[in-house]
Order: sequence, then structure tokens, then C-alpha cells
Amino acid sequence: MPSVLNPTRISAAKAELIAAIEEDAVDYGDVFDKGMVHNCMARGATMAAVLDQPVMNAYVSAILGDSCILYAYQSSSLPPSASNYGHRIHVDSPRFIPGYVTNVGVIFPLDDFNDENGGTEYLPGSHRTPGPPTAEEFEQNMASISCRAGDMIVFNARLYHRSGANHTDRYRHALTLNFCRSYMRQRFDFPRLLDPGLIESLGEDGKRLVGMNVRVPTKLEEFYLPEEERLYKPNQG
Repeated sequence: MPSVLNPTRISAAKAELIAAIEEDAVDYGDVFDKGMVHNCMARGATMAAVLDQPVMNAYVSAILGDSCILYAYQSSSLPPSASNYGHRIHVDSPRFIPGYVTNVGVIFPLDDFNDENGGTEYLPGSHRTPGPPTAEEFEQNMASISCRAGDMIVFNARLYHRSGANHTDRYRHALTLNFCRSYMRQRFDFPRLLDPGLIESLGEDGKRLVGMNVRVPTKLEEFYLPEEERLYKPNQG
């Protein structure tokens, strides 16, 4: 989908992401996915506001249902003249259930994607296969995505893909979100991880996506709350 994020939001989100990358380089050092920022909604107001993006929510809800939640929200940034952890051939969902989608991926490029700076490469149709392709099969049959900053890419999270290699002298940044069915577990316990003020700033879609409608009680007093106050809301799939 073209031009889902406007230039003002792109610029603000990119500034927040760059700041988060620099902070993590100090706080977490040489981790295996160095340069990838996790839980982006906790690292800047603009990145948090993406959770309430109406076009994104319409697409994801059409596939996973209106009660779907966020599994993970992270970044995909390629440093100049390099590739990184994202360059491995992988899927974003390990489950294979023929004819049933458990996870949907969304990518928001914050820079234009092209073959020079490492646009996403994928193997068409691979979401229908239970096992991974060989490296040779991927290389021979892959396609690549070229798009503009602010566009939205939606894909079945069972699709085998990877980031390309950045051959330019500038970073290539993107936000990547993974959505799942409401009965599934999230990568992090977002209702506990996120600051209550941040959660309160989100709209109804944002609150649902971070898991505020599918919390479980920790004691009988919470279990016996009136329906409108229960942590696990009705009709969540």
C-alpha cells in the first residue's frame, strides 16, 4: 500500500529509531542482533502511534480478525556498506498450518527500498511449504521489493525472506511489526513492560494490539470482577 505514513511521521519515526539504536549500542553492546531495536512503541511517541494506524489495522484485522494482537514490534536497519542479522533466510512465524494464517508481518520502510540499499528479498509461494528452501533455491527464485519510504508491506509471516545487503554509504531504516491471533502469546509481556502512561495514550486499536484485552487474572478478586472491569475481555477469539 503506497504512502501510508506521511513525510512528517517518517522523519519523526526515523529520528526516534536512530536515537534508540545509539542507546542500545551503549546499553547492550555486541548482541547477536545488534542494531535491531525491540519494542519500538516504547522508544518514541511516533513509533507508538503506528499501532493506531487505521490502514494497517484494517488489513491485519481482515486477515487475523478484529481481536488480533501484536506479537513483536522491532526495527530493520542496515548499516552502510554491510548486511546484518536480518540477511539470513528466515520466517517470522515457526508454525505451519495449511490453509490457516497465524501471523501477519507488516514493514514500514523509513527510507526507500531498492536493490542498492538492501530492499527485502523473498521467495514467492514459500509460505505454502512446511520446510525451508535451500540457499540455492532461494537465490535462484527470489524476488525483491522496491518501494518508497512510508509505503506499507503486508505479508504472510510464513514467507521465507531476508533483508538485502546495503551497498550505499547511508543507513537503510524500517519498522517491522508481527501480528498474531488473540489466543497466542506475545514475544514480551507488553501490558507489564510498557509504561502505563504510554498505554493510556494509545487508542482502542493500540491498546488491543499490546494485549490489554487478553490479560489473565492473577488472583480470584480479579477473576470475579464485573464484566466491564475484567482483564480478559469477552469475544477475543
